[in-house]
Amino acid sequence: MSKSLQESIEHLKKLKFLFVEDEKDLLDIISETLQKLGVDFLTAKNGEEGLAILKEHANEIDIIVTDISMPIMNGLEMIKEAKSLYPDIEIIIMTAHTESKYMTEASNYGVTEYLLKPFDFIKFIELINQKKLK
Repeated sequence: MSKSLQESIEHLKKLKFLFVEDEKDLLDIISETLQKLGVDFLTAKNGEEGLAILKEHANEIDIIVTDISMPIMNGLEMIKEAKSLYPDIEIIIMTAHTESKYMTEASNYGVTEYLLKPFDFIKFIELINQKKLK
């Protein structure tokens, strides 16, 4: 593992993430990898659950990574609610959708970063390290 990648992983370990994703297989892969890296994270299977977890752990969560297309409450609805309650919370969209309407709506709530599925851990690590957190 390169020194810069190791430093980037160390940076991840200083943060707490909330992953909101309805695809169980993808969430399992993400969870397993984050556990192996020693990263602190919580998971939710839809926007409603994600919002409830955010409210419960608002002082701990640094970044939300959310899908857009989910049952019960989609990612955009959750982003709107989360940003109204916690305007400074960092949010990254993780989606298979590249449609500009999703990105435009998300940007209206101050969310401009996104990761395209399939989930790429290297791109995720690079994106997190570009952010000025902790």
